[in-house]
Amino acid sequence: MTTIAGMRTADGQALRRPFGAALRRTAAPGATAPARRDWIIVGAAGAGVVVETALRQDLAWPVASALAALAVLAALPWRRVRPFAVVAWTFGIGAAHDLADIVAGHGSTGLYSAAVAVLAPYALFRWGSGRAILAGGPLIAGGFALSVVAGVGGVDDAIGGATVIVLVALIGEVARQRSTARARELDRVRAREREAVARDLHDTVAHHLSAVAVRAQAGQVSAAAESGGADGHAAAVEALRLVEAEARRALAEMRSLVGVLRSETPQELTRGLDRLQDLADPGPPPVRLDVADDVEPLPAATSTAVVRIAQEAVANARRHARGATGIAVTLKRREGALDLVVHDDGTSAPHAWRGPGHEPSSDAGFGLTGMNERARALGGTLAAGPDDVRGWTVHAVLPVPATPHESRGTEAR
Repeated sequence: MTTIAGMRTADGQALRRPFGAALRRTAAPGATAPARRDWIIVGAAGAGVVVETALRQDLAWPVASALAALAVLAALPWRRVRPFAVVAWTFGIGAAHDLADIVAGHGSTGLYSAAVAVLAPYALFRWGSGRAILAGGPLIAGGFALSVVAGVGGVDDAIGGATVIVLVALIGEVARQRSTARARELDRVRAREREAVARDLHDTVAHHLSAVAVRAQAGQVSAAAESGGADGHAAAVEALRLVEAEARRALAEMRSLVGVLRSETPQELTRGLDRLQDLADPGPPPVRLDVADDVEPLPAATSTAVVRIAQEAVANARRHARGATGIAVTLKRREGALDLVVHDDGTSAPHAWRGPGHEPSSDAGFGLTGMNERARALGGTLAAGPDDVRGWTVHAVLPVPATPHESRGTEAR
C-alpha cells in the first residue's frame, strides 16, 4: 500500500505533504512599515466611528463600542509587518465585545465605519507566513462565528459576512501569488541578463587580452632577435603600439558593459558587422577576413551574434592553435541562412567538440559554450572541432530572413 509520504512526482521527487508545505511557507517579501496612507485611513475611519456612535440610537454601549472600534483601528497600520498579531488583536477585541453582549442578554450591533478592519484578514493571507495563516484562520472563523451568535441579524447577514471575509482572504492570496510570480519572472530575467553579460565579458575582453598577449610575445621575440638593431627596435615599438590599441579597445568594451549594468532600463549590447573589420590583423598569426557583399542587411541580434562568435573563435585560435600560420574568417549568405567559418591551420588542444547534437566537454572552457548558446538562441547551429589533417574549424549557421532577391529567385523556381 502506497502512502502519501511514499508518493513521488513524475520526475521522481518526493511528494510534499500539504500541511507540511503550508507550515514551511515563509512570509511574503516586500512588507512595508506603517506609511502615511495608513494613518490617513485610520484617521478617516476613526472620525467615522465617532460620528456614527453619536448619531446611532440602537447601540447598547455606545462608548464601549466606540473605544473597541478605535482600538482595532489603531493596530491596522502594522497589518503588513505583523499580520497575525493584528488579526489576533482585531478579532480578540471583537470576541470580547460579543461575549459581553451575550452575557448582558442583548444583541450585538457593529459599527459600519469600522468595516475597514477587513484589511486585517487580507493582510494575513497577503503577507503572513504559513504558520501565521494556519493559526490566524481559526481565530477569524471563531470570531466571526461568535459575532453571528451575538448579533441581531438573520441568516442572510451571516452568509453575507462570511462571503465578505472569504472574498477578502482570496483577494489577499491572489495578490500574493501574482507578486510571487512577478518576482520569479524578474529573477529569471536577471539570470538571463547575467548570462548575457558573462558571455559578452568573455567574448570581448578575452579576445582583446589574447591579442595583447600575442603582441607582447611578438615584441619580446623581435627585441631578442634583433637586440640593438634598428629593425628589432622598430618591431618592438610597433608591437607595443598594437598592445596599447588592443588595451584601449578592451577598456572601451568594459565601459560599454558597465554602462549596461548601471542602466535602470534593459539594454542590449548590439554590434554591427562593421566590427568584424577589427579582427583583421597582420599577426602573427595573420587574421584574414572574407565577407561577401550580399551579407547585409541583417537583424541586430544576428549581427551581434556573428561578431561575438567570430571574436571568440579568433581568440581561441590565438590561444590554442600552436604553429598556426594564419586564421581565416569567412562570412557568406545563402538562402535563408548565414554561414560563418573561422579556420586556423595550427595544431590544437586534444579536447574537441563536434556539434550540433554534442555538448562541449568539461575542459573546453566557457568559449565554446558561449558560442553555442548564441547560435542556439537564434535557432542556429554551431560545430567546432579539429580538421582531418591539420587545423581547427568553427562553423556557425544562423537563420536569417530572405532578401527580396532571394524571394524572387524562389518564386521563379
